[in-house]
Amino acid sequence: MKIILLQDEKKLGKKGDIIEASEGYARNYILPKKIGVEATPKNLNDLKLQKANHEKKEQENLDAAKKLAAELETKQVVVKMKAGEGGKAFGSVSSKEIATACKEQCGIELDKKKIQLTESLKSFGNYEVAVKLHPQVTGKLIVKVTEQ
Repeated sequence: MKIILLQDEKKLGKKGDIIEASEGYARNYILPKKIGVEATPKNLNDLKLQKANHEKKEQENLDAAKKLAAELETKQVVVKMKAGEGGKAFGSVSSKEIATACKEQCGIELDKKKIQLTESLKSFGNYEVAVKLHPQVTGKLIVKVTEQ
């Protein structure tokens, strides 16, 4: 019996896969637990439409991420820090501070978890910070750390 999986299941396959299962296993385990549905022509067509819709949404997300990455490359965010003795920076700039400054100055809302700081920003100057916008798209943002 052919079955379309509705969710990921160990030893069977991933969501959307079409598998071959014995009649008894399908009727007594897969169908009652709603792990899968029988592969009828209607269900196969629904699966095809769902995959097309999912691919379209993924492409839209990718295009939006590329557009945002291009926009970020033109922006510069200024973060102010207190200065300690001798004009040295007191503390460091966190990704949360960068995300807040970006929202206030540029109007772009970034998730602090997506900002990837390779080193902590402990001194004044300009830094190029990577922002992971999509699994395939990484944007760059210029962060200028100045004295308060």
